[in-house]
Amino acid sequence: MSKLPSQQLRIIGGQWRSRRLRFPDIDGLRPTLDRVRETLFNWLQFDVEGARVLDTFAGSGALGIEALSRGAREVVFLEKHPKAALQLRENLQTLQARNAQVWAGDALHWLAQHPQPWDLVFLDPPFNCGLLQPAIDQLTLLPGAVVYMEHETALTLVIPANWYERKNKTTKEFCFRLFEVQETKVPGTDTEK
Repeated sequence: MSKLPSQQLRIIGGQWRSRRLRFPDIDGLRPTLDRVRETLFNWLQFDVEGARVLDTFAGSGALGIEALSRGAREVVFLEKHPKAALQLRENLQTLQARNAQVWAGDALHWLAQHPQPWDLVFLDPPFNCGLLQPAIDQLTLLPGAVVYMEHETALTLVIPANWYERKNKTTKEFCFRLFEVQETKVPGTDTEK
């Protein structure tokens, strides 16, 4: 199998399977590896179709585009770097993806201004920048929502008590983890919130 040039990614499955898309050569931009995306979307096989998806720190858009290819109802991409946001818009136009929008700006600012629930959230910020915990803290999610995160192995996070970890894998350099938001029990009662 030949290796892709460093500024291309391949869609793994769905309606755009095997399509190749370009992304800019920007320091710190690292699309989720093919093998990791394949594992992730195997984990998500019942969670993507019809989902409202938020791809924070989108970069190349590999995760959100993969979700669109597999039947997501809508994807909002958040990307701060102007070149990456522009290329992402061009790629979505090439694919004729009408159910997607790109917000070119700071993801944390956007999350603070748009406290709305999502079915599926991708959290894959640049490593060693201190962005993941603030993003987790700002999310508004309903029970049943699914959150994927990718982060450096050494990072310690405070995960909300009602997030159940469904799956995870760890390498020397990074972890990738899948959580599902559970009902929250009200302390001292048998009722759920």
